[in-house]
Amino acid sequence: MSGRPQSERSDWTELDLLTREEAHGRLLTEIAETDVRLAELGHGDSGTGRDRDERELLRSRLRALREAADDLTDHAKRG
Repeated sequence: MSGRPQSERSDWTELDLLTREEAHGRLLTEIAETDVRLAELGHGDSGTGRDRDERELLRSRLRALREAADDLTDHAKRG
């Protein structure tokens, strides 16, 4: 460990930084897992209010995950 206080250490000294490819892969895994969970709940408005709420949260999460994954691939294409 560094003798410097935590506030003075650079993030670049950390060994757990992800590459864009690793981050993209993790996002794709999370998207697949979220898709499975959403499929388990079904796509209709049937079920309990809790199920409907969870479906909406999962749909929102999927949109955000897909946008993040797209941003990573768009950045790679520009770079």
